[in-house]
Parts: sequence; C-alpha cells; structure tokens
Amino acid sequence: MHSIRSSALLSLALWGAACTSPVEVAGSTLPGRCQAEAPRVSTQKTDILFVIDNSGSMAEEQDAIATELPAFLDELRQGGGVEQDFRVGVITTSVYLNVLFNNTVRFIPYNDQAGRLQPVPDALGRPTAERYLDMGDPELLARFRRLVRRGTEGSGQETPFEAVRLAVTPPLATTPIAEGGNAGFLREDSRLLVVVVSDEEDCSSAERPPPVALTEDSSRDFCSEQADRLTPVQEYVRLFRGLEDATGRPREVLWATIGPVALSDKRAELVLDTTPQGTYVRNVDCPTSYGPGYRQREMASRFDMGLMNLDSICRASFRDTLASIATLATTSQSIEVANLPDPLLAQVLVTRADDSVQTCSVAGGGLTYEPSTEGQSARLYFQSSCPRRSTDKKVEIKLLCAN
Repeated sequence: MHSIRSSALLSLALWGAACTSPVEVAGSTLPGRCQAEAPRVSTQKTDILFVIDNSGSMAEEQDAIATELPAFLDELRQGGGVEQDFRVGVITTSVYLNVLFNNTVRFIPYNDQAGRLQPVPDALGRPTAERYLDMGDPELLARFRRLVRRGTEGSGQETPFEAVRLAVTPPLATTPIAEGGNAGFLREDSRLLVVVVSDEEDCSSAERPPPVALTEDSSRDFCSEQADRLTPVQEYVRLFRGLEDATGRPREVLWATIGPVALSDKRAELVLDTTPQGTYVRNVDCPTSYGPGYRQREMASRFDMGLMNLDSICRASFRDTLASIATLATTSQSIEVANLPDPLLAQVLVTRADDSVQTCSVAGGGLTYEPSTEGQSARLYFQSSCPRRSTDKKVEIKLLCAN
C-alpha cells in the first residue's frame, strides 16, 4: 500500500512539473485574459461603376435598367451579414468611332466621355458638378435613375473594356474631378464592381485610331470579323486584376455584364436577321441585340467561369438580373478585420438564412489570413468549406482566450 501511494504521489508531482498552462508556453499568443474589445469586422466598401451603352438602339434598355434599380439597391443594403458602404458612378461605352464612308476612314473621338464619370443630372436633367453617388444620399434612387439614362447620341462602335481602362488608370484616375478626371471615386481598401450594359459586341482597342473601322453594312459585324486586331480580352483582364489602391494594395475587381448573349443559355453565336428595314447581325436567341457577344461573354467568364455574372440584354425585365449582380458587391469572400491579435485564435460565426450558425476558423481550414502591413488592414479569406452567401444574416468574430 505504501509503495502504491508513493508511486501515485510521485506521478502527480511529475505531471505537475511537466504540464504548464498554454498561456505560459514560450512564444504563446494565447491571451491570459479575454481582451475587453472583441475583434471587429470592418465595413465592406465597394465602388460600383456602371458602363452604359448610349448608342442609338439603347433607349428602352436604359429605361428598363432605371425602372429596376430599387431591386439592385435593396439587395446592396441587405449586406450579406456585413455592413456595406457603396458608391456608384456611370461612364458610357463611347470612346471613339472609326468609320469607313465614301472610301475614306474617319476617326471621331468622344473626348467628353471616353472613360470620364458622367455628371449627375438634377431634377430638370441639367448636369451638375457631381460625378458619383454615395449610399447615404437621401435621393439616391431618383438621382441614380437619372444618371443611368445616358441618351442615345453616343458612338455606335461600343468599347466598354477600353472605357473602363481609361476610367480606372492614369491620367483620368489621378486627375481631380474639377479638372475633368475621376480622382476620388475609387477609394482605398475598396473593391471595384464593373457592370456593363450593352446590346452590341465590344470593339475595344488601346490604339488610336483603332485598327477596326465600321461601315454602313448592317449585315456584317467588323468588330467580330477583325477581333484579332483588337486588344485581346485577356490583356484587359490582366490590367484590371492588377489594379492597386493608393496604398499599393491589390484591388479586388468584380465584373458583371448585361449584354448580347442568348436568353436561354447565355451563349454567343452570330446570326443574321432579315427584316423589311434590312439585314442585321444579332446574337442567337437575343432578337433585340445588334451583334454577337463573343468578347462580352469571354470577359464575364474570365471573372466567373460559372457565368453567374452574365445575363442577356434581351430580357423583358432586369429586376432579378440586377439583384443577382448586387450580390457580387455584398458577398465578398474576404473581410477586413481589426483588433485581431492572432488569427489562430479567431472563430468567425456566420449566421445563415435559416438561423443556423456555421463556425469557421483558420485552424480548421475554413479561413486563410492575410496580416496587416503599413497602411493596409488585415483580412480573413473564406474558403470553399465555409463560403459567404448573399442570404447570410450576420458575420461576427469571437476570440478564443483563457481566464
């Protein structure tokens, strides 16, 4: 009995000597006390740039977009469980017109547009000095509706990709608005969502004059026939994905298109439509388009292989389309975090639409972490095992700690 008791006491002493609190282990980041201030999910900032086709065939489509903007704004404000901070600006697809007429090529630049944020009209339709709208504007819906109605006097050679390039890169991106630039629209630590609305094929080139010229022959689409002469879609994608904010941090860029693709399956395929007025190039299963959507579809697919970011300009209503696009803005698969001492201590609790709560963590593989640097906040990235969804009700962070 004595030997058993001695052995037990010795074992207890050895256990006590060998086992220490994880808080006391050298290099441990586990806090001895729960910190008073919990980690915070920062407001998600998104700058939204609409690219509106203002050629002669787009009056009805512009009106249809304006009509359904409430669905777009309502979905943005839902937030997917994270507080939102968004702003919207509009540019047009008009950069230039290169046209062959009477055996002479004429180049017409649209310098007052060409990637420049368009003025917000007042209630009487007169242009103001404002170039974008913030979500806190009490007249946001009415002013947004006026802003997307860009008229039909623009170029018939639609160049949305080139217009965006000009809008978000120097010199326009760094020239003050008062001097005709776009500086101030894109914010630090903000995502960029581009929404293209057009019924024709993209005909973008960074060359001036562009290498493709149009003619009066409506039965041919020269932008498709000579697409190999245009700036490749992949080159624009590379540029957009390489954008940085003023601090040098990579900017998350999202892309959505309401364009000349098939209503049934979003495919791009050129067809000819003969009418009493003439023969026109259209996209298959899209009777109000004026060109195939080869490049438009390719650009959308480069940002989302599932093409959830693409829909047809030929829809009777854009309500569901705009609501779906708004979810791109609200459900980023990363969140900015503050006051997080160690990512391995963080648990992100996501409340789903059915009130169930999914717990995600870096240690469990549901999240990855990017630490903060000078001038840049830390971020948590959601992985496929723990994705954010547009229907989420709440996203919060809990910190593991010892008392």
